[in-house]
Amino acid sequence: MRLSVAIWPPPEIVEVLGALDRAPGIQWSAPAQWLIKVRPLGTVPDRVMPELAEALAEELDGAPATRCVLGPRTRPRSGWISVPVSGLDELGAVVFEATAPIVPVTHPQPFQTFVVLARGRVPSGQAGQAINASWVADRIALVADRSSPGRPRFEDLARFELERPAPTVD
Repeated sequence: MRLSVAIWPPPEIVEVLGALDRAPGIQWSAPAQWLIKVRPLGTVPDRVMPELAEALAEELDGAPATRCVLGPRTRPRSGWISVPVSGLDELGAVVFEATAPIVPVTHPQPFQTFVVLARGRVPSGQAGQAINASWVADRIALVADRSSPGRPRFEDLARFELERPAPTVD
């Protein structure tokens, strides 16, 4: 099965992404596809999933929530339109460290996080819309991609809570 370790944007960020202009004639992705892959794992045998979940649970125990920032602009990316997501470098390093002994790293490093908004033949002039939004990611998931053409289907196989800082009292 195809797996990744990813963060789902909260509803208010989905709303921001959904408000972007969508030119006709482009294959726009649906909100159900707007996950932010912190570590794509590729096709992984089912038997490896429990080991991945355990390694992530151990490594992410006590990991802090992290501020994610969209933008500043949509950009073309190999025939896609994407929105960069910054703020996930430290969390990504933890995830890569936990999973690399189980699933070798095949993606160029450092890995860049983004949300894919459109796929297929996307004219480069369609990118460049300004976007600026942020949120605190307090959960990350091991996600199975069971999609088929025209039918996005993602399933969280394991979820890991990230710790929010305790509120300060003045």
